[in-house]
Amino acid sequence: MTSSTTTPELPKTPRSPGALRPLPRFIFASRWLQVPLYLGLIVAQAVYVILFLKELWHLVLHSFAATEQQIMLIVLGLIDVVMISNLLIMVIVGGYETFVSRMELEGHPDQPEWLSHVNASVLKVKLAMAIIGISSIHLLRTFIEASALGTPTATFTEAGVMWQVIIHALFVLSALGIAAVDRLTGPVPHT
Repeated sequence: MTSSTTTPELPKTPRSPGALRPLPRFIFASRWLQVPLYLGLIVAQAVYVILFLKELWHLVLHSFAATEQQIMLIVLGLIDVVMISNLLIMVIVGGYETFVSRMELEGHPDQPEWLSHVNASVLKVKLAMAIIGISSIHLLRTFIEASALGTPTATFTEAGVMWQVIIHALFVLSALGIAAVDRLTGPVPHT
């Protein structure tokens, strides 16, 4: 009579939730290389604050001598700086939160509303909308200055205005495309 002997299988020791093998740990840690990029964008934000204050000072100093059109162009420039600054904040805060590490702002009274549901798709759509807003401000400035077209003092040519309109339309189409792809690839709503 032969007896078959089976060796008992040793139980596998589960890994702790935070433990990774060396290569995945190294790859995952590489996300911290983005931190200097976000810090650089904060420096760019400071430069935009200086530019805003400079333009605001220029507006105040020349407010009595400037025409309505000149004041409008300066104000549009200020709005442009603010919109670019908002774009920087979205990229810095949203990008850090999405790609580097949680900021743990839950319950903080100043937590931006959009940050609670930010992910790569939401960030893409928000950035596209911000770029369209910035492009709209530039296009509006161009239209205001268009009255000088054909004169020696003209800042733009007819072809320059046409290309700005085409580029703006492409931004809008791109944003619509991003939003459509995001909607198609997103979770299906339950009815």
